[in-house]
Amino acid sequence: MSTPTLRLWAILAALALAAPALAAGDRPDTGDTAHKYFTDVILKTHEGKDVRLYSDLMENKVVVISAFFTTCVGVCPVTAANLQKVQRWLGPRLGEDVVMLSMTVDPETDDLAKLKEYADKLQAKPGWYFITGDKENLNFALSKLGLYTEDKDAHSPVFLIGNVRSGLWKKALGMAPAKELIEIVDSVLDDRLETHPEDPAAAPGG
Repeated sequence: MSTPTLRLWAILAALALAAPALAAGDRPDTGDTAHKYFTDVILKTHEGKDVRLYSDLMENKVVVISAFFTTCVGVCPVTAANLQKVQRWLGPRLGEDVVMLSMTVDPETDDLAKLKEYADKLQAKPGWYFITGDKENLNFALSKLGLYTEDKDAHSPVFLIGNVRSGLWKKALGMAPAKELIEIVDSVLDDRLETHPEDPAAAPGG
């Protein structure tokens, strides 16, 4: 990626980190409140399995959520490489304590075959899900997560990292050094299950 492009993404990321991660005024804390906020809208994994957003992918988990599309040649290769490093660091905790949700912003192009090919290329292990679905459902889920965009090329380069059980949410620049991302994931994972009543929409970037 060229220096001007990296500079542009750094500016956009700074704006994204300062912006609410979730819809303003909503408070998806824990338990029933989080369930009602995120809902069980039906999505689909790269393996073709129908899943419910909250109950199947988020409940009682630490989640690392990102937006991407398979034909992206700008930021996505960098963020995908970082997610590979996070995956290696997580080891057996991936799929148990932590799930990674890579959500396409181009469902028309990213059919199941393309998502499966992309996942295989990244050597994604169980617990790293590449998510698509009915466009209306997918857009609804992306909106709830603060990741919806009309223009796929302008999708957010920010990761949303949350401990759904404790209610702690942080944001991190997906192009940051992998070591920094891992430290943020670790801080959310090692949250000692404390309750955080603050609005996740206002959570700092780490």
